[in-house]
Amino acid sequence: MLIWLAEWLTQFESAFNVFSYLTMRAILSTLTALSIAILIGPAMIRWLQIMQIGQTVRNDGPESHLAKSGTPTMGGVLILAAVLTSSLLWADLSNRYVLVTLFVIASLGILGFVDDYRKVVRKDPNGLIARWKYFWQSVIAIAVAIFLYTHANIEAETSLIVPFFKDVLPQLGIFYIVVVYFTIVGTSNAVNLTDGLDGLAIVPTILVAGAFAIFAYVTGNVNFSEYLNIPFIPLTSELVIVCTAIVGAGLGFLWFNTYPAQVFMGDVGSLALGGTLGILAVLVRQEIVLIIMGGIFVVETLSVILQVGSYKLRGKRIFRMAPIHHHYELKGWPEPKVIVRFWIISLILVLVGLATLKLR
Repeated sequence: MLIWLAEWLTQFESAFNVFSYLTMRAILSTLTALSIAILIGPAMIRWLQIMQIGQTVRNDGPESHLAKSGTPTMGGVLILAAVLTSSLLWADLSNRYVLVTLFVIASLGILGFVDDYRKVVRKDPNGLIARWKYFWQSVIAIAVAIFLYTHANIEAETSLIVPFFKDVLPQLGIFYIVVVYFTIVGTSNAVNLTDGLDGLAIVPTILVAGAFAIFAYVTGNVNFSEYLNIPFIPLTSELVIVCTAIVGAGLGFLWFNTYPAQVFMGDVGSLALGGTLGILAVLVRQEIVLIIMGGIFVVETLSVILQVGSYKLRGKRIFRMAPIHHHYELKGWPEPKVIVRFWIISLILVLVGLATLKLR
């Protein structure tokens, strides 16, 4: 939005031309989202406390979590407000990739909000019925997939980039819709499952979003994409603004979410952020790299699948509790140790993912 104002003002003062540079707007996007989260955070937390919108803790979980009962939740609204405001201010809103990404984060945020509302306000422990949650996730993902497929202008937009192999670029065709669907829905649920400890989900999200900012920049730059032997997709460069907004909002939220947390993001945050990472991976054509960089999310999800499957088939549990972060807590690891070690692993995986840009 402000980019249009800056373009108009440039005719009167050339200094406004600085806002046309993507790097400058990326920095401003980060700082804007960070400032919104930091400044609004305390007031929002107080309001949540007054309204008694607090977390409900399972009795069968780690005993240390019982003290978390009543901690304000639905803090993801703060993240989404910061991301959306910053993106609307600094991104080029004529770019359809930006609009699709904002649609995903907003629509999944609304879905997560309804789920949280039923849990903490209506006191329904199950929240939104699982099949309805999955149904609306599917509707959103399929709608986005069909839109992107029907509006693809170049082959690169529907090709699959295979890491480490510069000449392997299979054209997905109609199967592209399937890939988009599972990427958005899968990542949305994976981040949701990971959000079980203070700051555990938000830091990997920040790291992956920051990495996607780099992927978006080089993919949308003809010189860098040619040098790195990746397809050139001009629309992706503007996604840098959304990615940096997520980084800024995430850091601002971490200020209050770090151990011991003053607020939790809730499904309104985790479902939306997960789906956004998924659509970003799709748009920069790095779905496979997302699996690498989001390895923590993958492991958390697999631990739940294996736990449920093992119990149903053999009547035995593989882990003391799933998702796997609870397993380590029950083994005696202090919560901060689990969190920081998962952060370190996430950082390593993101670096491996970034290495695929050059190792081809």
